[in-house]
Amino acid sequence: MRDALPARGAQPAADANQVRQARERLLAAERPLLVVGGGGWTAEASQDLRAFAQAHALPVVASFRCQDYLDNDDPCYAGDLGLGPNPALAERVRAADCLVVAGARMGEATTRGYTLLDIPVPRQALVHVHADSGELGRVYRPELAINASAPSFFAAARALPPPSAVGWRAWTESARADYVAWNRPVQSPGPLQLAEIVGWLRDALGPDDLVTNGAGNYTVWVHRFFRYRHYRTQLGPTSGSMGYGLPAAVAAGHLHRDRTVVCFAGDGCFLMHGQELATAVQLRLPIIVLLVNNGSLGTIRAHQERRYPGRVSGTALHNPDFVAYARAFGAHAAPVERTEEFAAALDEALACGRPALLELRVDPQAITPRQTLDEIRGAAASHTEPLRPGAATLGAPLRPGAP
Repeated sequence: MRDALPARGAQPAADANQVRQARERLLAAERPLLVVGGGGWTAEASQDLRAFAQAHALPVVASFRCQDYLDNDDPCYAGDLGLGPNPALAERVRAADCLVVAGARMGEATTRGYTLLDIPVPRQALVHVHADSGELGRVYRPELAINASAPSFFAAARALPPPSAVGWRAWTESARADYVAWNRPVQSPGPLQLAEIVGWLRDALGPDDLVTNGAGNYTVWVHRFFRYRHYRTQLGPTSGSMGYGLPAAVAAGHLHRDRTVVCFAGDGCFLMHGQELATAVQLRLPIIVLLVNNGSLGTIRAHQERRYPGRVSGTALHNPDFVAYARAFGAHAAPVERTEEFAAALDEALACGRPALLELRVDPQAITPRQTLDEIRGAAASHTEPLRPGAATLGAPLRPGAP
């Protein structure tokens, strides 16, 4: 019996007339936004998106963990809608008068808990492009629904003649400036500054190098402070699956041995699939794991603190010695407790020629770039009713192993 060929789902093609109608709505707008995401994309589709956005000077927003669909250094790139989004970007979505959503579902993560758009009819003129007809109008009723894949839509849109002038260049420049400001490292409690480390790594890696992550509050730093420059250099679970980062790094390292692969993993996330270090060692894959250790299942702890401040159950982790654990597999490993230790530790990891794990020991108070654990608890304690979705960010323990 022969092996089956790869499955290829049917992708509906964009109707040329509907593509023109979508652009007519854009040209009639004063504050447009282009939101992109979802599956089925290709490197060619990413280039078509870039050409269309640049020809129309459109601000482009990525949906949850789809940040690599447009070069983040492009002047049209305005940030992402996901966990812990830029408040200025959230307000910009609310203030927009036209949204063209291509490929993205506009689900809970992308809409900040369904708070950015009115249901069922948004205030903004909504054009929704999606390959699944069942997704169109399921939550939000668009003015124009286009049952087509995002790649086919942008291939057709790119072929349209560019407008002679647009009236929203200042709007786009402002959106870009908001992103650049949001992208700058901020200070957090403790001697290890995760924002600075992610920013330093952003500058150290090449545009084709790959970054993977699992699920957890630590990913907020990666999404906010890293910049993805080429399509499919971000590998992260849009379903929120813990433990995804390390297996994804093994697969990426096996397929792309000429590219550096860096995996971000929280301590709880890493414990889901840490044994895959054995696979990486066996295959001689020089992947690098940056293990963010705060001694907690921080995301769940956050929900506990938001809803029932001070009442904590089952979220403290009694972790192993991660450095010894990695070395037991034959990987290179080292602890990093201060920001200034990271550069030398990374150079050593890159030079070792085998899998490497750097344990980033983070002050648990530094649970998000915007709030400490005490601030989350204090804000929650001041409310007599449950907070609305998206009103607070993610949490963690007072110290590793603390109740």
